[in-house]
Amino acid sequence: MKLDRVAGAPISWGVCEVPGWGHQLTPDRVLGEMRELGITATEFGPDGFLPDAPADKAAKLAAYGLRAVGGFVPVVLHDPDRDPVPEIERTLQSFVAAGAGTLVLAADTGLTGYDTRLELDETGWKTLLANLDRIGEAAARHGITATLHPHVGTLVERGPEVERVLEGSRIPLCLDTGHLLIGGTDPGELARQVPGRIAHAHLKDVDAGYAELVRRGEMTYTDAVARGMYRPLGCGDVDIAGIVHALEGAGYRGWYVMEQDTILTGEPEPGTGPVDDVRRSVAYLRGLTVSERGEEGA
Repeated sequence: MKLDRVAGAPISWGVCEVPGWGHQLTPDRVLGEMRELGITATEFGPDGFLPDAPADKAAKLAAYGLRAVGGFVPVVLHDPDRDPVPEIERTLQSFVAAGAGTLVLAADTGLTGYDTRLELDETGWKTLLANLDRIGEAAARHGITATLHPHVGTLVERGPEVERVLEGSRIPLCLDTGHLLIGGTDPGELARQVPGRIAHAHLKDVDAGYAELVRRGEMTYTDAVARGMYRPLGCGDVDIAGIVHALEGAGYRGWYVMEQDTILTGEPEPGTGPVDDVRRSVAYLRGLTVSERGEEGA
């Protein structure tokens, strides 16, 4: 893994699309701290975080020396009376204009937040899987790779749901190491089993105790995030090193996006707050890179 394939994400600074999620930092602070850490690329963050106009969005990132990777787009995919493709087409055009190459879809329930979810019937599943392939084809026409992000509180969260997507559609996955673990899928095992279906990676480390509470319904996802369920890379219970090694060994050449979702209650003092955790994650990945070079030279 080369560090030029490592990107940041505004959610690591608490910037989230969920209403009432927490205090939202400004783009200048978030992007400035990314630059200070040596991060050279980022996902967009939620609508409204960066300028809406694609050229302005790209210019804002360029002002901080950042490339556009793409972004997380929750969309309703299961409703047979609702066609998601026209909305996605507009999103794809903005991605192209900003120089981004990866669309990260989530199967939105249509509800607010990620603390409740729906169970789909067969019609809903048929519609969802068909729409994933339609969106994948639309993205490819624009030169963009569409991926499906298994995500807590969406319609594709748990192991059987991930399997159904793999079996019933052609879309590749965004391997989110945290959300998969919380949903009951071993992300390392998935990386080893189907590396050819993984086109994007979100690296998260997780406290397994909190993850288990969320999985059993004894704590909401939001409460677990607020209590620190997500940890700096190398400080939790996910085998980040093993996952990176498995992907690289299988020929993966996509992005690794660092994400430690957090919820802020106020504005941190300059130089403190989420940047400290991201700094530890960057240091961890640099250590992996040094280790890999050592193995290559051995």
